[in-house]
Amino acid sequence: MALSAAEISRVLQEIAPAILGGTVRKIFQPAEDMITLEIHKRRRTVLLLLSADPDMGRIHLLSRRPLNPPGPPDFCQFLRARLEGGRLVGLEQWRGDRIVGLRIAGQEGPLLLIGELTGRSANLLLLDAQDKILRVLKPQAAKAITLHAFYTPPLGGPWITIAPSEPEAPLDPHTFPISEEMERRYAQQETERAQAMLQRNRFRELQKAIKKTTRRLEGLTGDLTKVARYREYGRYGELLKGHLHTIAKGQDWIAVVDYFEAGLSEIVLPLDPAKDAHGNMQDYFRKYRKHLAAERQIRPRLEAAEQELQALVAERRKLERGEWQPVTPDGPGAPRTKLPSLIPSATRREGKAPGPFRRFISADGLPILVGRNARENEQLTFGLARSHDLWFHARGVPGSHVVLRIEKDAAAPQESIRDAGTLALLYSNLRKSGKGEVMYARRSDVRKIKGKSPGTVSVTQDKSLFVDLDHARLRRLKDSPGSVNRPSY
Repeated sequence: MALSAAEISRVLQEIAPAILGGTVRKIFQPAEDMITLEIHKRRRTVLLLLSADPDMGRIHLLSRRPLNPPGPPDFCQFLRARLEGGRLVGLEQWRGDRIVGLRIAGQEGPLLLIGELTGRSANLLLLDAQDKILRVLKPQAAKAITLHAFYTPPLGGPWITIAPSEPEAPLDPHTFPISEEMERRYAQQETERAQAMLQRNRFRELQKAIKKTTRRLEGLTGDLTKVARYREYGRYGELLKGHLHTIAKGQDWIAVVDYFEAGLSEIVLPLDPAKDAHGNMQDYFRKYRKHLAAERQIRPRLEAAEQELQALVAERRKLERGEWQPVTPDGPGAPRTKLPSLIPSATRREGKAPGPFRRFISADGLPILVGRNARENEQLTFGLARSHDLWFHARGVPGSHVVLRIEKDAAAPQESIRDAGTLALLYSNLRKSGKGEVMYARRSDVRKIKGKSPGTVSVTQDKSLFVDLDHARLRRLKDSPGSVNRPSY
């Protein structure tokens, strides 16, 4: 639930000593409808949150930094260009309403950052010195707002200036009890909402995967059934071998004694009248080899598909019973750095500028980075990747270096490993085959080869992963929040 006007007033009174007179050092946009301002004042830095979420609109200080997307969306870039380095000279609230204003003396003059924390109509706006609208966070939700027009606040008002109750903000974050309570309250709501979103998305994925696996299972079963009739053809070929001299061309059957049966019964074998005796015998052996090959190749795939379907159905049952939990390396009390709700889908549609590496988010919310050429492979593996990150590459063929970012001392979730392995296969010379072996290891086990071209490495203590290009998995990865080619920030 969004903050009330009275709650906002109490928060502003609490945080005013910590931020008024401070310098805006950095601006982030960790979610589609949220920004954070890093404000430095007298050798101390605080992180101010402004959220225009329809259900959780609020303003307060944060004790922990949320996960930020790989690149800043347009609104964030716009704020950075005009507000970073500016001084926060005023903090205001529209009388009796859930609207706050941050007056900032920017490099090019005074600006007003407004937070309309008003439920479904919540929004963030930046105004110039004449109160003209320069930029809106959610223009699609602001039907009555026109860029470069004058901002019209709701009836009521006027602005109430918030004055610090103390000359200087204390250093201890626990001296901000209201912000601390807000952070705790909304963190729980965000976690619950993120988990509900994960559950919905996973259920849709499972439905698609079950349907696809069922079709594959039916196809494999049909293929195996077709060749099952050739099971005895090896025996038939051996029986024909002893009667080749008695078969004339044009003959369409032959009766032989089945020496492989204890009763030595007679058996009638069909023949192709267009072929001679040797050709008919080879036909029987060829079909028998087809049966053997199918048993050798299709049977394991059929068994694997059956196991996969059982696992998918079992996971769906857990979801339906409310027993499913997303796999995550974050234990109790870990920082909130993996919640999908903190990664904006706006990243994909705002800002088209290319940057280093392809970027994806795994099923468990972990970043996956993919080099696009030899130079980027070198930069990714030996410049950006940390020693505890996992490194992936298609085995034995040219391809991209892939890095799965994980927390130190944390076990990588299996779904994330398979996501990264799938991308390593996709961006390699094995792509056309649709399947193949991928090697992976800790980044600390990957070494440059001296004198070789960029991206050439040697790997120790690697593991193998056999990967099929699962199109549902690829669609999820490509549609995942953060799947853009832009620099990190």
